[in-house]
Amino acid sequence: MILEYNSWKMKITALEEYGLRCMLLLARRSAASPVTLPEISDNEGITLPYAGKLLMILRKGGLVKAVRGRNGGYILTRPADLTSLRDIFTALGEPVGGARHCGRYTKEKSPCIHEEDCSIKDVWGAFAQFINEYSQGITLADLVNGKSNSEGAPLKTAKI
Repeated sequence: MILEYNSWKMKITALEEYGLRCMLLLARRSAASPVTLPEISDNEGITLPYAGKLLMILRKGGLVKAVRGRNGGYILTRPADLTSLRDIFTALGEPVGGARHCGRYTKEKSPCIHEEDCSIKDVWGAFAQFINEYSQGITLADLVNGKSNSEGAPLKTAKI
């Protein structure tokens, strides 16, 4: 998925997209009603193994827990209003412009040949700070209620 805002574009991985969708599904259910992997798979249109992979990652990230038994499945570990988008994206992968960002693009050079005179490192840092601050202000409860941030601003229906 590619998010567009004015002329800026940001790529969201499939893992992040479907991981967020799984979290929203769980947030819409109460803790008394765990969601099974087959339900997640069916509701999100993903394979059962992929649903299992996503829930394993989210469980390792401390965002969901498995409930055993006949009526078992997965539930959130904390209320939806205490789980931010940043929490979810951090559990699913490294944040945009994270500490290892530049290290992924060095080709054969390690460390990066531009480490001392990098003119774009500050740009990635500022971008990361903006994304982290914005995503920290949006909770699962906001998304469930159709709000884009904790102040209650409505979600925009722009290109997403």
